[in-house]
Amino acid sequence: MKKLLVTGGAGNVGGALVEKLIQDETNFVVVVDNLSTGYLTKLPQTNTGNWKFIKADVNNYDEISPVLLNEHFDYVFHFAAVVGVARTQENPISVLNDISGIKYILELSKQSSVKHVYFSSSSEVYGEPMELPQHEHRTPLNSRVPYAVVKNVGECFFRSYQLEYGLPYTIFRFFNTYGPNQSTDFVVSKFLAAALKNQDITIYGDGSQTRTFTYVDDTVDTCIAILNRQLLVNDVVNIGSDKLMSVLDLAKLVIKLAGSQSKIIHLPALKEGDMTRRQPDNTKMKQILGKELISVEEGIQRMMQDKKYLASIGL
Repeated sequence: MKKLLVTGGAGNVGGALVEKLIQDETNFVVVVDNLSTGYLTKLPQTNTGNWKFIKADVNNYDEISPVLLNEHFDYVFHFAAVVGVARTQENPISVLNDISGIKYILELSKQSSVKHVYFSSSSEVYGEPMELPQHEHRTPLNSRVPYAVVKNVGECFFRSYQLEYGLPYTIFRFFNTYGPNQSTDFVVSKFLAAALKNQDITIYGDGSQTRTFTYVDDTVDTCIAILNRQLLVNDVVNIGSDKLMSVLDLAKLVIKLAGSQSKIIHLPALKEGDMTRRQPDNTKMKQILGKELISVEEGIQRMMQDKKYLASIGL
């Protein structure tokens, strides 16, 4: 049996990862989250007997060290982080504190039985793109916002621990991932929740900024395939759709699919952190999955049919 730690496992991607990992009876998963932005409702709702939850803060050594040193993990997914453009801009010190958690996870993994560590980095590290699509090893990492800087520093820590101590790693650079676990702090869930309630949909700026939107099942399936097949050892991978869509077009699509009467309201553009374009070179991801990614239309329809998501937004 493989024993796995998922930090930030009560979040959007972390919760979905745990849900799929425990479907394999040969896995035992320990979920760690301090519930500052995660929710217990995002944890599996079934008692399969091969997972447990520990409330702990990875940025607090006294809380996280007993977990790593006593549980004897084979693999660690470090997904705990302060996330969200608005939240990270408003709480820059909390974001910087995540560097401590990265160091603790690596140091404790080195000292224990951990065979491989997986890190949730972000498309934010690329900053304003110098090229599209953004390639893992060609595109400069040039963002200055605290969240992106922390992710970039985190990547450096993972590489350094491998070079110094031989601890294998894989870095996931996640692009916009949405799904039933996503809170309304994030664009797809925010727009859909408003549309289903016929409330105004607010957009920063004119909405011309383009993004790619990846349904969480594709994101998680890629991570698990990399784990199970031991792919991309000591390497980095973009995880995201390569289909570009403007934020304004996303809002219009959500209104259409929801059959909503919502109006689109434009707010002043954010001063920093809202990049105009973002698109991954996802060649590695598509090779790993071996299938077409789930379209935005299908993903939104899945969310509208998901009872857990509807309950989370009060419907």
